[in-house]
Amino acid sequence: MRIKMRKHLMKVEGLILLSVGVLGIFFILLGYENGPQLEKKHLKIIDFPTYSIPNLPHLSSIQGISKCQVNTSVESMIGFSSLPEHIKDFLRYRHCKAFPQILNSPMKCGGPAESHKVFLLLAVKSSPGNYERRAILRQTWGIEQTYSGAHVKIIFLSGTASNNKADKRMKKLLEIESQTYRDILQWDFKDTFFNLTLKQFLFHHWLEENCPGAQFIFNGDDDVFVNTFNAITYLRGFGQNGPDSHLFVGQLIANVGPIRESNSKYYVPEQVTTSNSYPMYCGGGGILMSRFTARAIYNQSIHIELFPIDDVYLGICLKRAGLVPASHMGMRTVGVRVPSDKLDAFDPCYYRELLMVHRFVPYEMLIMWKAIQDPHLNCGQRRGIYMVK
Repeated sequence: MRIKMRKHLMKVEGLILLSVGVLGIFFILLGYENGPQLEKKHLKIIDFPTYSIPNLPHLSSIQGISKCQVNTSVESMIGFSSLPEHIKDFLRYRHCKAFPQILNSPMKCGGPAESHKVFLLLAVKSSPGNYERRAILRQTWGIEQTYSGAHVKIIFLSGTASNNKADKRMKKLLEIESQTYRDILQWDFKDTFFNLTLKQFLFHHWLEENCPGAQFIFNGDDDVFVNTFNAITYLRGFGQNGPDSHLFVGQLIANVGPIRESNSKYYVPEQVTTSNSYPMYCGGGGILMSRFTARAIYNQSIHIELFPIDDVYLGICLKRAGLVPASHMGMRTVGVRVPSDKLDAFDPCYYRELLMVHRFVPYEMLIMWKAIQDPHLNCGQRRGIYMVK
């Protein structure tokens, strides 16, 4: 009897559970049909941590700047699909010239009104990860000091790391450097070879806004060695009118054109330019220019589309302005070589008379900087050096 009653109860319970299940499914379906109805009091808002740079002057400049839109129309170019990815990206974003500034140093030259007191501004292109190079430059030829009345300042030009994980660390690194030295300009674009021109363009814009009176500008890479003493002596030779006269000197390159071999770092296909020749230009490793010429370049660059080779781009701007670059034997962007294999190419006597040499690793810069200032350095007979071909 008890067994029969238990079976009966189980049947009743089963019917009740089945009914509840059917009703539950009905209400769920009804709810989705009418849209989800959730009350805010049942939602938990999670605030993820954000990273900010306190008390830095760049924050306001980021507001209101929108991302540049990709130009997909270039994909219809003949041969576009066979181009390397970095050239495809360059063509898609070639029109983009405005990018948010992550780090700024607007008072580097004391403000626009006081910037004429800066005799030489060292503008150094430096990728985010090149901390060791920046550190050694601050101790050697890029040290901010006064050379017999000539005030020298340094500013580093940087973009963002291509790798997203590395970019977070590199931004933090540059933030720390900026807080410590106030010598970093960083924009929100990938720091790649083809974006060096963009870095150049944005620097000239910054220069015009924040340091228009700087008398002379050295524009170069972070792996060059500059004899700051010689550079100042050379620039002083132009007299009081030097800053307001045309000056653009380096290692002159002429009678060359685009490299069409796709495996080359400097490959420029016809989709970028159909011209087979470049205007005269100076190697981008190191260039000295006056404020007159820097302003002329900026004025022309506003109307000239970006070109993937930064030093060629400067040559294009000069030509448009009706100016020509000049050569200086003391600026060696492709290095030097000595007359004999028996001689030490790192002998400071070969570098004491030069203005700039490319390229040095950080420890070599420190050694050479100390060596050329040694009052007991005896070079005897003047030694000959030759440009590396």
